[in-house]
Amino acid sequence: MKVSVNKRNPNSKGLQQLRLVYYYGVVEGEDGKKRPKRDYEPLELYVYHNPKTQAERQHNKEMMRQAEAARSARLVEAHANKFQLEDRVKLASSFFDYYDQLTSTKESGSASNYSIWISAGKHLRNYHGRAELTFEEIDKQFLEGLRKYLLEEKLTKSKTKLAKNTASSYFNKIRAALNEAYREGIIRDNPVQRVKSVKPENTKRTYLSLDEVRALTKAECRYDVLKRAFLFSCTTGLRWSDINKLTWSEIEEFEPGHYRIIFDQKKLKNGGKSLVYLDLPDSAVKLLDIDRKGEPEDRVFVGLKYNSYFNVALEKWAMRAGITKHVTFHVGRHTFAVAQLNRGVDIYSLSRLLGHSELRTTEDYADILESRRVTAMRSFPDIFKERESENNRCSHCGQAVPMAIA
Repeated sequence: MKVSVNKRNPNSKGLQQLRLVYYYGVVEGEDGKKRPKRDYEPLELYVYHNPKTQAERQHNKEMMRQAEAARSARLVEAHANKFQLEDRVKLASSFFDYYDQLTSTKESGSASNYSIWISAGKHLRNYHGRAELTFEEIDKQFLEGLRKYLLEEKLTKSKTKLAKNTASSYFNKIRAALNEAYREGIIRDNPVQRVKSVKPENTKRTYLSLDEVRALTKAECRYDVLKRAFLFSCTTGLRWSDINKLTWSEIEEFEPGHYRIIFDQKKLKNGGKSLVYLDLPDSAVKLLDIDRKGEPEDRVFVGLKYNSYFNVALEKWAMRAGITKHVTFHVGRHTFAVAQLNRGVDIYSLSRLLGHSELRTTEDYADILESRRVTAMRSFPDIFKERESENNRCSHCGQAVPMAIA
């Protein structure tokens, strides 16, 4: 085994962290190419990328001396107890690097799931507050602190705590990464097993009725772009983020007067592209303001923002329409989902329209269709009534046929 000293890329302060690189020979990948097999051990030693003074040059010299001493010590340990050294190297390796690598494997899957992995990683870095995090530093106390941070301390842009379900999603990604590291043998003791998960809540999904949406179309809203964007969400089911980044190049008129959105799914296993189409109802097309269509790369909803001013404007607009519900932008997506279920659209088709990666996520919407539950229960056959005469049943569907009145 070979051990060398390596410098990482400089940070914002122009400092480079030193680390040890362990070479274990070469391995052959799936593509048939041979690559070096190596592990990294970050050292708490930093050097100046471009030393400008004698003091900085002296500092670099001392840091390199200490790094070389660590390298020599690891070589001695390797000869004495190879397996113990390998375990220590794994524990001293970067969890941030491991997490980022694992996150990259999610990019070809659901866009929303990939986004959660990225956001969870950002929150982890904010909580830790340091440039590097090793597996060795992640213990029961660290995870409990992260759990508390997500539930009680982290604030959103609107200065409110994270929703419990959001905190649960982020915490579960960190737990999933540690579980995977445990399965791979990187860690032999999994701290996840000693820390409670953040259990998601069965929150009430707020949605608007068709009459309430119609009332919104007639009510005045301070920001016209907000009004059009929210109603667009109600008629398409798109999230705020998708609507905000929507460009004219993604809008296609495939028949005179009929438009659809083209989503480009770039990450496929074969390296190709896949196009997904979302046909737009006439109501959604009216909200696009086609007559003022800009350049292909221009945003469709210019000026749409996510801030406290727009959030307050949304609530006031709803109140002017006589709506007493707490309306957020995501209510538009819920409204679309419930409206489609009420129209008889099946769960699987709705799941595809909403872009859900798992069907059970869509099934949550079925729980809020009170009218359907009432109809289903009240229409259950009366077991105490005599069975209708076979002569009074339709030969095709078996349903009872009303007797003609003479």
